[in-house]
Amino acid sequence: MFCVKTVPAPTWVNAEIILKRLLSNRRLRSTFTSSSTTRPEKTDHGRNRSGAQLASARLQSPGRSGGAGRDRTNSSSAANEISVDFEQSQEAYRSKDSLELLRSLVVFKLCSYDFLVDKNEEIMDLGKKILGQKLFDQLMKMTFYGQFVAGEDHISIKPLIQKNQAFGVGSVLDYSVEEDISQKEETQKESSSVSAGGKGSIGEGYREKNYEAGEQLGDSQREVIGTCTYFYADEAKCDQHMETFMKCIKASGGSSMDGFSAIKMTALGRPQLLLRFSEVLVKWQRFFTFLSSQQDGMESLEQRLELTQLQELIIKLGAKGDFHGWFTRKKGDSAGCIDNLDWNSLLDDRVNTSDLLLAPNVKLDKLEPLLKNFTIEDENQLKRTLERLDVLAKCALENDVRLMVDAEQTYFQPAISKLTLDSQKIYNREKPVIFNTYQCYLKEAYKNVTVDVELSRREGWCFAAKLVRGAYMYQERERAEEFRYEDPINPNYESTSTMYHRCLHYVLDEIALNRKANVMVASHNEDTIKYTLKRMNELGLLPAENKVFFGQLLGMCDQISFPLGQAGFPVYKYVPYGPVSEVMPYLSRRAQENRGFMKGAQKERELLWKELKRRLVSGELLYRPVY
Repeated sequence: MFCVKTVPAPTWVNAEIILKRLLSNRRLRSTFTSSSTTRPEKTDHGRNRSGAQLASARLQSPGRSGGAGRDRTNSSSAANEISVDFEQSQEAYRSKDSLELLRSLVVFKLCSYDFLVDKNEEIMDLGKKILGQKLFDQLMKMTFYGQFVAGEDHISIKPLIQKNQAFGVGSVLDYSVEEDISQKEETQKESSSVSAGGKGSIGEGYREKNYEAGEQLGDSQREVIGTCTYFYADEAKCDQHMETFMKCIKASGGSSMDGFSAIKMTALGRPQLLLRFSEVLVKWQRFFTFLSSQQDGMESLEQRLELTQLQELIIKLGAKGDFHGWFTRKKGDSAGCIDNLDWNSLLDDRVNTSDLLLAPNVKLDKLEPLLKNFTIEDENQLKRTLERLDVLAKCALENDVRLMVDAEQTYFQPAISKLTLDSQKIYNREKPVIFNTYQCYLKEAYKNVTVDVELSRREGWCFAAKLVRGAYMYQERERAEEFRYEDPINPNYESTSTMYHRCLHYVLDEIALNRKANVMVASHNEDTIKYTLKRMNELGLLPAENKVFFGQLLGMCDQISFPLGQAGFPVYKYVPYGPVSEVMPYLSRRAQENRGFMKGAQKERELLWKELKRRLVSGELLYRPVY
């Protein structure tokens, strides 16, 4: 089965209305219901991972003897298994003095109150007025800032990085100065409407699938308050952000071995440009989905196009481009059929394939150039964005640091993922240098992961991913409700965890099969961590291989991070830093994102109290970590 990577329907289309209208069209119905249909016995692309391949991978893993018998293999497996105890408070908090433990208790308790989280911006503004900026900053350093932020600059954070490293925990450095996207930027975009229908014409079926991207995407900018988006002033500002990230990368390389550094694509280019490019990518993807539904004898789940039929259909739709000739020259004798990845390759060569890049226009009832509203200046800005990413990737290589591209809002994400993949093709040839981020609270997460893994296989580069549950749930759901489109987020925490484990299972299997892929399990969920350890033991993936990493936020879940590190697993804290006044939007966002976790962090609070009581009884209340 071949899954198609698409942007979640929400931002571009009112899914409820569309599905009702399309139910009468059997061929289109199969197209739009296929995304949620899976065959558990097979992975995407028809590849069976549960049989001989994985069995072979287990036997050939380090520490295993491929020619040994079953008893010997089981004995080796038992010897290599590593278990981690997450109940030992003394081990978990060995790196903290008692005042740090007390601060954690106070902060976690305050974060459990909804009114403090919901009104945190107003409360902080009031605090500044009453205390003044200097006293307010000092209060923040004693509480929330001190708990979740490492320091003000790359020099002041070094002691904390070195301390964590001494106790087995590495760092993912992140300069966390955030600003909201400008509400004065362009708020009107041309409507992106695409239509499709019966064979040989742009007919009813696709006409009713109306992409009103302009109004929704423009208005959505007012809905990103508190989210991690960089304000775009001009290209010089983007260059300054790049320089800041370079300092972050160098600080990571100079402070620890095998470090990570996080970057955000909205800092390297104009957010509105990323939004427009995302729209182009989605329109192109939807057109492929429609075309694949039009071919006789072709199941929509396979999402393939037979080139001869494609050329005939395109001509009937009014296009003149030679699709058959382009793909034949590119693929040779194997060009009888193309799939989603082949289709997307046209965009990679968009300067020379502009005559082939077409999409339906519902108002004009004809095909028009896909890049009609994507100007030369847009293309130049996109090129400069890639050049900045290229500079950062080279800097990361020189400093032996991995680069982690953060995920952002769904209306930016298609472009962010595309640019990240383009860089991975270049820099992940020998080893994983650039990591893409996948948000598993999205309904499309599994499709995105599997398609990108397949792309890495075909092109011969190392797949590298950070798996997170997600950072923008409240904003995404509010926007979906306001504009009446399908919620892109899984319905509840349990379904998100199921999606997370499904994606993780797939990537771990990929690692076991070829030992090229890497994954960071970025999770505060103890069950997810235990699930990962269990799968690693089953697949023979050893901590020393440095293929599977673990990550938690600074100031959270030390009872997970430090026991993992002391057991030999590569584990990292996501370490934000920046001036107090400029990092407050970051703290505000984290409070919103983790309100559920904070309210439910009963176990962490219990372990903190347990360790404080132990130190009090044993006379170690003045304990200072030695490293």
